[in-house]
Amino acid sequence: MPTSDAPALSLAEAHQLLKQFDCIPPAVGKVEQASAADSQADRLQTRQALLTVAHHSDYQMFGVCADSFEQGRDALERYAKALGYLPELNFSPVAGEVYLKFNPKSGLCYGDHYAGDRRGVLVSCQSADADGLNEIYGHLPLDLFD
Repeated sequence: MPTSDAPALSLAEAHQLLKQFDCIPPAVGKVEQASAADSQADRLQTRQALLTVAHHSDYQMFGVCADSFEQGRDALERYAKALGYLPELNFSPVAGEVYLKFNPKSGLCYGDHYAGDRRGVLVSCQSADADGLNEIYGHLPLDLFD
């Protein structure tokens, strides 16, 4: 799993930092969540937190809410690669605002129109063990791994 130059975080610290993104209200005019998120946590520390929780789960699934298919696909590809996946994203293009979903365990991709106000990436950490980490984080900034 890739690492960063950010100080190591405990699982509890990483979880707490990432759960802050759950409380960010949709911005007026469907503006991406990243601008609001930038003031809450340093981007480097946010990336480190996501890498930490991913390390404590068996695999991750991704959902992306974006203004365009291209923006969503680019964000999804960067997140997947940052968490150690080499995705072959086989989506049919969708016009307008989109929701894209990728399950690296099955390789399945899904894309559809999206009319919601949120923008960003949802990362669902999955563990086979009931006592393992099973959490959804987001909406994280689309450009977190730019």
